[in-house]
Amino acid sequence: MTIHPRRASIRLMLAASTALMLGAGAVMADTIRFWTTEEQPDRLAKQQQMAAEFEARTGTTVEVIPVTEKDLGTRTTAAYAAGDLPDVIYHPLQYALPWVEAGILDSDAATDVINQLGPDTFAPGALSMAAVDGGYASVPVDGWTQMLVYRKDLFDAAGLAAPDSYANVLAAVKKLHNPPELYGFVAATKVDENFMSQVLEQVFLANGVSPVDENGFKPLDMKKTTQVLEFYKAIAKASPPGDLYWKQSRELYFAGKAAMIIWSPFILDELAGLRDSAPPTINDDPTSRELAAATGIVTNLSGPSNPKGAAWADIRYFGITTDADTENAEAFVKYSMSDGYTQTLSIAPEGKFPVRRGTADDPEAFVKAWAKLPVGVDRKAPLSELYAPEMINKIVAGLDVAQRWGVKEGQLALASKIINSQVINRYVREYIDGVRDAAATVEAMNAELAKIH
Repeated sequence: MTIHPRRASIRLMLAASTALMLGAGAVMADTIRFWTTEEQPDRLAKQQQMAAEFEARTGTTVEVIPVTEKDLGTRTTAAYAAGDLPDVIYHPLQYALPWVEAGILDSDAATDVINQLGPDTFAPGALSMAAVDGGYASVPVDGWTQMLVYRKDLFDAAGLAAPDSYANVLAAVKKLHNPPELYGFVAATKVDENFMSQVLEQVFLANGVSPVDENGFKPLDMKKTTQVLEFYKAIAKASPPGDLYWKQSRELYFAGKAAMIIWSPFILDELAGLRDSAPPTINDDPTSRELAAATGIVTNLSGPSNPKGAAWADIRYFGITTDADTENAEAFVKYSMSDGYTQTLSIAPEGKFPVRRGTADDPEAFVKAWAKLPVGVDRKAPLSELYAPEMINKIVAGLDVAQRWGVKEGQLALASKIINSQVINRYVREYIDGVRDAAATVEAMNAELAKIH
């Protein structure tokens, strides 16, 4: 395996300085620096505990340094320019590939760790999103998949299939939509909310539609995008009127007035009455688990032009830098993904699904351990107590097919600009409102998106 030039020169300098210190009889304990965006006090404390346990095992000290996520990009670039990168960085997906290209991350080191732990023990989607020539940019740590949350009890009573495709969603809307007692769906329609952007990306991915390819912007396919628009208009028409986002979708579902919503897994503990600030109101008991028991979830949604479907996921990674003490950095990441992995996930279990399922000897070890971790705010309970094993498996399975616009094409930066522009949100909303037909909407979106660079 090739060694990054910067890594090689640093190794030579370290070897020379080590020889000098040994020659002088000096003894110096190993210390590595770990940057983390999990900076809330309780989460930081768990990471410091992990660092202490790693030090007790290995003698290597880990300095845990909190970094605000919005500052991570600029701080990392500045540290790279100064030759003062930390050894390991916990970072979101968007930095993995660009940081390898910039020389910030050592993909050889990350690939070493993954190969030693076993690539087959990781969720394929999480690995594929960090894939580079000959290996991986970073080591996947945790993630979550956006979920279509639905009233399984009502679906079962009506003989409906799980809403895992456009067709099944629309069939359920047709049968269950009965406003104002029950809305078939609560679709995101508030244009200036990132929530709408996130939901739409999932719905577009489900039908195999992306606005980028390896060369940059790619005009949206007319047929596939028309199918997306028609589907989204149908679920929007089965929603209450107004500008809707995550707040209304949760409130209506919790009140028993929505058959389906799209939400993040952070709803899982709230569904079970574990958070006083967002209680279920389906009955008179705000701590009731009735709604959790009546709920099903779908992570992989498919459209007519993409029968395989897709899941929208947010994945986080451990990046080993080109300035790192590579041996100790690799050891820390391996520990955090093996003996310390349950502790890693315990930082926030409802939003940290295990991207490493288990070991060669026990392929589901970490999934089983994660399901027993307590979730909740005002009350605590493990997910395995709240939800059936098959639902736990579905929650995690989305990471196998996780996708995001621009990742595999190497165009994540452009895709992010397209999403942040809210052009797609605006034109979808105007189509829903009848401003123009589907063909004209696709043409107008393409004309606007082509201007984004």
